[in-house]
Amino acid sequence: MKYYLGIDLGTSSLKVSLADFSGSILDSESKGYPLILPRPNWSEQDPNRWKKALIEALRELNKRRDLSSVVSLSFSGQMHGLVLLDENDEVIRPALLWNDSRTAGEVDYLNREVGMDFLLQQTGNIALCGFTAPKILWIYHNEPENFSRIAKIMLPKDYLAYIVSNVFASDVSDLSGTLVFDVRKRDYSDKMLEILHINRGQLPRICDSSDVIGKVSEEFSKLTNLPCDCKVVIGGGDQAVGATGTNTLRPGEISISLGTSGVVFAPSKDYCFDPSGRIHSFRHTTGNFHLMGCTLSAMGSLKWFLEDVLQTENYEKEINAIGESVSDILFLPYLMGERSPINDPEAKGSFQNLSLFYKRSDLVKAVIEGICFSLYDVYSVMKEDGVDAKEARVIGGGSKNEKIVQMLSDIFGIPMKTISTSDGGALGAIILAMVGDGRYASVYQASESLVRDKKTFEPDPSKHVCYEAKFQAYKEAYRKTKN
Repeated sequence: MKYYLGIDLGTSSLKVSLADFSGSILDSESKGYPLILPRPNWSEQDPNRWKKALIEALRELNKRRDLSSVVSLSFSGQMHGLVLLDENDEVIRPALLWNDSRTAGEVDYLNREVGMDFLLQQTGNIALCGFTAPKILWIYHNEPENFSRIAKIMLPKDYLAYIVSNVFASDVSDLSGTLVFDVRKRDYSDKMLEILHINRGQLPRICDSSDVIGKVSEEFSKLTNLPCDCKVVIGGGDQAVGATGTNTLRPGEISISLGTSGVVFAPSKDYCFDPSGRIHSFRHTTGNFHLMGCTLSAMGSLKWFLEDVLQTENYEKEINAIGESVSDILFLPYLMGERSPINDPEAKGSFQNLSLFYKRSDLVKAVIEGICFSLYDVYSVMKEDGVDAKEARVIGGGSKNEKIVQMLSDIFGIPMKTISTSDGGALGAIILAMVGDGRYASVYQASESLVRDKKTFEPDPSKHVCYEAKFQAYKEAYRKTKN
């Protein structure tokens, strides 16, 4: 039996998934690691813990499956993070993660002094706290000794690819979220390199997501039982790989990710960007383009309300208790500020229109509605930019609950489909591994063959009308908080 391996590097855990030649996931193993929060608005992780988690997960998996039969592997990884190595390939400091917002000053400098129009023309995006470039600039301003030691600048999944293969490379989908990469030209921006005080020699080789960058090193083979002739495919950023795992590759399709953060993802054949920079313009795993918007606290908001406020971990019971009617309670899910489309790191979460009339279940429903509205806000901008989706596919932990998916359908006004696996990231990485191995001729062909829809949720037209009115109240509620 020959196997393919998908490695998904998330914010809270790393997961390895093993598939056979049909693309069926046979087994998986996960290992967690801590989030380091040394100060308010700081979010870090030790890349060495990622390495440790990967080796441990592979060793555990090897006890059940013979990993010497793996022919190709690939990666999906949390985007925007900053990993720095010195000339001896030692990690210089903990990685700054996507949800780290210490860079507000650097973002302000880039958007105001360098200029949003300049950034949009150079990279297709404006500066945001989550992006990699402001993090590099922060190190330059605040940790000059560490900055002087930088030999390699990496994204999180690229660090793991380097550990596995000893090859320093990245891909166009992940690089699109750095603000160093010219999305349209498919190359680093020399002007941004100058602004950040770095050079091309410190940056990885640019690849397509399905490119084979090398093979498993002898050292890593001895640690994990992966064979030295196993192909290492570079993979991509988690959102693009997740969309690959849902077969969201063509214009007219969107995917929605309901994880800790929320993402709306819309493929495009041609390059385009939002003139106001409210959403992102990135490369897809296909080499084409996509628009994407990220809300910082999607299911993270629900987790906070259920576990920290209501003191329960029984998600299913709480969600299944919500009613059908549309109330006037509003919840703004801005518990960590907000990224898309309002780009306000100082935005605050809140309940509005509360009264003694409402019960526990009404508040739970309001939280879920607020999450869905934040995603619909992203999609509304995409529609302004020409996106016209006929359906959406939903992945992530939130996709496992049918009431949440149905609410999404009612609010968006289009059918929502779940797929046979809720883990689109793992399947997407396996698809890229298969394409890199030559089992499929293209990402399109592999996704079409391997992704299976599970259930379709049709929108209720009457509820959509009610939710449209409530959505306008939702947007007005945020505007009121800023006045």
